[in-house]
Amino acid sequence: MLILNKLLPAVVLPLGWVFILLVLALARRKRWPVVVAMVLLYLSSLPLTSNALLTAIERSHPLVALGAVEKADAVVALGGIFGPPTGEDYVPNIADSGARLEGAIMLWRRQKCDWMVFTGANIPWLGRTEVEGQIGRRAAMARGVPGDRILVTRDIENTRDEAAAVAELMQQRGWKRIILVTSAWHMPRAAHLFRKAGIDFVPFPVDFRHDDQRHLSILDFVPTARSLAGTELVLREWYGLAFYTLTGR
Repeated sequence: MLILNKLLPAVVLPLGWVFILLVLALARRKRWPVVVAMVLLYLSSLPLTSNALLTAIERSHPLVALGAVEKADAVVALGGIFGPPTGEDYVPNIADSGARLEGAIMLWRRQKCDWMVFTGANIPWLGRTEVEGQIGRRAAMARGVPGDRILVTRDIENTRDEAAAVAELMQQRGWKRIILVTSAWHMPRAAHLFRKAGIDFVPFPVDFRHDDQRHLSILDFVPTARSLAGTELVLREWYGLAFYTLTGR
């Protein structure tokens, strides 16, 4: 099921459609699928498209000032913070969503919580011997957070698992409310799943990708790989949210 959850969205993302159209063109010996594939790839790779989609998904949970955050029992930083593991005595590889770690630490330093929680992200086919949460724990300790105030959930594989694992931890600890830290583009789906799990939380989005100060220029019409990745990132989130909404999960 995990493999299907990861692979199925890829089929209906722009690159997946481009591949399908090119196969169709070869099989039917038609030109129109190639033209459609080229147009789709071009539009999906534009900075204009990527920024518009990121703006649409991130505006649902705007930037929150640290001082405006209500105190809660714990701050929970969702997975996706780290890249390939480097070992206990090495500097960790911070991924594109590393702002989740920094956001949680800054909330701790502002005394907005008594506990810090990392999730035990563990994707089976990566073959890692240590869950991401343990790496997060070491990184937070290196930045001054006491180790006896940092918890790691049970192993999880996706955001729905994270919500369930955090709900279990809250019940065990008697916590009433948490601060949920994740990327702004991921917050709509995460918030949906955490609400479904019955969790009372304060959303604290970080890692914003859209730029409200951006001025339209000729470069917005020049395709880039980064923009294609941004377009697919948002579409994947919307597909995931649609799936959970339609299935009632």
